[in-house]
Amino acid sequence: MFARYRMAMVLVFGVSRCIAGCAPFGAARLDQDQVDYARALAVSNKRETLFNIVSLRYADAPSFITVTQIIAGHARVASVTSTGGVAAPLNNTGMLGGTLSFSNSPTFTFTPTTGPELADSYIRPLAPATVLPLAQSGVPIDLLLRIAVQSVGTLQNSAALAGSGSAGSVGFFQLTHALRRLQIAGMLSVRYESKKDSPGRVFLAIDNPPGAPDAVVADVRLVRELLHADAPEIEFIYGTAPQDGTKVAIVTRSVQGILSEVGAQIDVPQEALDSHAVMPTVKVIGVETRPVIIVHTDTSTPPNAYVDVVYGKQHYWIDSDDFDSKFAFGVVQDLIALAEIGQSGKQNIIAIPAS
Repeated sequence: MFARYRMAMVLVFGVSRCIAGCAPFGAARLDQDQVDYARALAVSNKRETLFNIVSLRYADAPSFITVTQIIAGHARVASVTSTGGVAAPLNNTGMLGGTLSFSNSPTFTFTPTTGPELADSYIRPLAPATVLPLAQSGVPIDLLLRIAVQSVGTLQNSAALAGSGSAGSVGFFQLTHALRRLQIAGMLSVRYESKKDSPGRVFLAIDNPPGAPDAVVADVRLVRELLHADAPEIEFIYGTAPQDGTKVAIVTRSVQGILSEVGAQIDVPQEALDSHAVMPTVKVIGVETRPVIIVHTDTSTPPNAYVDVVYGKQHYWIDSDDFDSKFAFGVVQDLIALAEIGQSGKQNIIAIPAS
C-alpha cells in the first residue's frame, strides 16, 4: 500500500512540475521559432528569386508573393485525474492518471504584388541613386554594374533580346574592371545627395593623387576616356542622351530586367534550344570569364545545392561551393529588397493554416 501511495505521489509531483513548467514554455518556443522561421523565410525567398530567373529564361511571367504575417500557435496542456475508494479495512483502492498534450498550428499569410506596386517595384527601372550607393557600402562596383545597369554612356551591357549584339560591348566590361581596380586601390568613392520628393543624385569621384602608381594612373585615364568625362566628380543621370564632361547618362535595369538578364546566361538543355522554347544563351565577352551567376541544370539536384528549384522536368540550382555566384545572388536579392521599399499598406490576401 505504501509503495502504491509513493508511486502515486511521484506521478502527481511529475505532472504538477510539468504544469508549473508551462510558464517558460512560450519563451523557449519564441527563441526556437524566431530562428527556424527566419531560416525558412530566407530559403523560400531564395527559391522564389531563382524560380523567377528560370521562368523568365523560358519567357514565363514572374510572380512576386510576400509573406506578410507568420503566426506560430503552440499549446501544451497537462492534467491530473484521480479516483479512490475503500473496499475493506486495509484494502484501499485508488487510481491516479495524468495526460500531457502538445499542439502546433502555424498560419502563414501571403500577399501577391499586383497593379501599381508591381509596376513601381519590379517593372520600372531602379533609380541610379538607389543602385550605385551600394558600391560605397562594399559591393564590388563591377558586379553591381553588370547586374543592375544596361548602359553607361554609349557602352552597352549584355541584352538578352538584342540579337547578334546581345553580349554587349567590350568597352562596358573594360570600364567595370577598371572601376573595380580603382575601388580596390581606394581611389573611387560614390557620393549620394538626397533631394526632397525624389530619389536624389549620385556622384562618382575618382581620386588621382600625385605619385599614384602607374597602374592607377592608367585606369583613371581609361575610365575618363570610356566615359568621355574629365571632371574630378561625375554625376550619373538616368537616360541615354549625351552629357557634358561632368555628367554621364546611365540606364539602369528594372528588377524584372535584372532577373531576365541573369537568366539569359543560363545554359539550358539542347532540346529546349532546338524546339525554340528559349533564346540562345548569352555568352560572356572581352575581359569577362564567367556569367554573373552560374546556374546548373540536370534531371536531379546534388545534395550540396545552395538553392534549387524545379521547372518542368529539369532541376536548376546554384552550387553551395560557388562563392561568387552566391554573393552575386545575394546582391540581386538586396536590389529586390530596395525595390520593395515603396510598398506599403498591403492587405493580407491569402492565409494558409499549416496543421
